[in-house]
Amino acid sequence: MDRREFLFKASAVAAGIPFAGCASMGGASEAGMILRNGRIHTLDARNSVVASIALKDGKVLAVGADADTAVFQGPGTRVVDLAGRVAIPGLNDSHMHLINGGLQYNLEVRWDDVPSLADALRILREQAERTPPGQWVRVLGGWSEFQFAEKRMPTIEELNAVSGDVPVMVLHFYDTALLNKAAVQALGYTKDTPQPAGGEIVKDAQGLPTGVILAKPSMFSVYSAMRRAPQLGHQARLNSIRQFMRELNRLGLTSVSDGGADNNLADYALMTELVQGRHMTVRLACSMFSFSPGKEYEDFESWIKQVKLTDDPFYKIYGMGEILTFSAFDSANFILPRPDLRPTAEKDFEKVIRLFVEKGWPFRFHATYDESITRLLSVLENVNRDAPLGQVRWILDHAETISKRNIDRVKALGGGIAVQDRLYFQGESFIRRHGADAAGRASPVMDMLKADVPVGAGTDATRIASYNPWISLYWFVSGKTAGGAPLVGVSNRLDRLEALRRYTVGSAWFSGEEKVKGTLEPGKFADLAVLSEDYFAVPEERIKKIESVLTVMNGQVVHAKGAFKPLAPPDLPYDPAWSPAAVARADEGAYMGTALKSGRHGCGHAHGNGDFCGGVTHHHGWIQGDAGVWTLSCNCMVV
Repeated sequence: MDRREFLFKASAVAAGIPFAGCASMGGASEAGMILRNGRIHTLDARNSVVASIALKDGKVLAVGADADTAVFQGPGTRVVDLAGRVAIPGLNDSHMHLINGGLQYNLEVRWDDVPSLADALRILREQAERTPPGQWVRVLGGWSEFQFAEKRMPTIEELNAVSGDVPVMVLHFYDTALLNKAAVQALGYTKDTPQPAGGEIVKDAQGLPTGVILAKPSMFSVYSAMRRAPQLGHQARLNSIRQFMRELNRLGLTSVSDGGADNNLADYALMTELVQGRHMTVRLACSMFSFSPGKEYEDFESWIKQVKLTDDPFYKIYGMGEILTFSAFDSANFILPRPDLRPTAEKDFEKVIRLFVEKGWPFRFHATYDESITRLLSVLENVNRDAPLGQVRWILDHAETISKRNIDRVKALGGGIAVQDRLYFQGESFIRRHGADAAGRASPVMDMLKADVPVGAGTDATRIASYNPWISLYWFVSGKTAGGAPLVGVSNRLDRLEALRRYTVGSAWFSGEEKVKGTLEPGKFADLAVLSEDYFAVPEERIKKIESVLTVMNGQVVHAKGAFKPLAPPDLPYDPAWSPAAVARADEGAYMGTALKSGRHGCGHAHGNGDFCGGVTHHHGWIQGDAGVWTLSCNCMVV
């Protein structure tokens, strides 16, 4: 054993990984997978960039040069040549509603990156033609009118033109729901339908519903319309969540902190079923979210008796939130004026907080505006005097307009702040309502970091924002909205490395897992993503287009495309087969199989299979060479 081998074995043993015998002869020291010839950003304390990483039993075994990890190669080791690609730790969204999004994923038309309203309406029309009787066409969030070339939302007339007999619903954040005539009829709305609490069914001069439902300010007036549309059966719900996790894997996500599901115990039972079936491809830490206004305390008290906090590495209930009491909830409807918390907010909030601290349950709470945060932090300070908050981990979600003073109060109380890219989608509305000065420091992420507050990045997907982490990373780096408006000032933008750290090691704090994930170091979870482009070098606007070409979670390949397609897990058929998600995935095309899409490959030329370059016809393939090394080949060179 030479000195290099000894040092790498020693580092792995220190991380709790046992060894027996020579590294190259199999047994306990043999890696399950080695990725080599890459640019792997470990995000350790030194921000080390290495060429190779060895994985074993769901953990990182070693990192270093290709020769360093080669000592762990054995006959059973899968060795993958990254051909110079950039790899990063698996991305971790510190606030997403994965369960809610997953339950609807197979039913949704997604407009997340559609460039024009004309294209969006065409997609709806095509889906209406393939949607069977009794089902709906629905768009349930993740888009903004400002992303469209037309810079506007669809009209009811345009939705009626999409289909006369298939119900069509378009949800715009949580402020507006648009329904065509068929959807209005399916929901039974008439001139006699009473107005919902906190909302408005817009009616015409004759008193007939127009198809527009507004939140004024309650999101539940529009949310209830979405929930009344047809839902999936049990097996299809499981399939939908799995498909959504695979979609997140496509973008390099391997972990999510879930901000709460609608139907807590029943929905969480679905996740337990997926865990038991070994179907988890995203690590999930969930909060429990009460949907019972006025009865929140009773819900939480009941759940604490029924549910145990666990530390399962794939799925766990981690705490309570994000809405702890409806009286202390300030909705983020940036079209309307800032809402005030209700007069009973402090009393109701303190009651549930004392329950959590007494029972040792972590918690998180939604607060958009500094005025709300000021009031709720006063409650926490009051509780902390006789029931120290240091006994539990707690999280403030959103905080777009939080002041420096309140950031310091969060720090003093030991909390963390989960920030998202909600203003990427709604920034223009925010500017019109609150002014450019307020927009310039929303969210004040640099102020949070300077105060040494734990900060995790995310999206608040899937209704308020897209689930795409690269849009969120673009937002934190550029400060620009979907419509291209420069919103966040330079002093609160992050450089690319810091933004990535908030999406990895930073977010790990929010599920209590900062010691086991977020960086690629020996002993930590083997979660990583190999990127389609170099995040650190591409033009800023290209950040939004990055995806993963190879995603590994717990040492297993959960997504692979392009040159790495042969390593991909088996296809998972969609249920139902007419799912808009199935159509969207099919439209991507087979990136590889017998051919590659056009693109720039390791030979340095932009071409597709059969294209000409340098006077020769290029034929690409994925070949297995010596010692099981998979390599992308081109007939002008091997890469």
